[in-house]
Amino acid sequence: MAEEKTSFSVEVVFALPRRQALVTVTLEEGATVSDAIAQSSLSSLFPDWDIGKCAVGVWGRIAARDQRLQQGDRVEIYRPLMIDPREARRTLAAEGKSMGAARKLRHKVQSKRLL
Repeated sequence: MAEEKTSFSVEVVFALPRRQALVTVTLEEGATVSDAIAQSSLSSLFPDWDIGKCAVGVWGRIAARDQRLQQGDRVEIYRPLMIDPREARRTLAAEGKSMGAARKLRHKVQSKRLL
């Protein structure tokens, strides 16, 4: 008598600054992060990105692609950083600014573009 595998759902997410995608996939027991990403078809939604080379995580923690998943997990695909956050803080500090000030300045610039 063959054992019946149970299925469960997980979310797979990928985001760009102006576009995001969240896909819910149904997997069988024993499925991995790689299985979820493959089934999500996010690589076809973002053809300019090599999702296979991006770092991945589960609920905000870096994970191996062979990590097994469970019901309700959220698989996140991370884009590479444009600049190391520590280097960004050092640069701003050298200019006498803070991360908060940079965020406010960026918001002002974006607001002007919308007008």
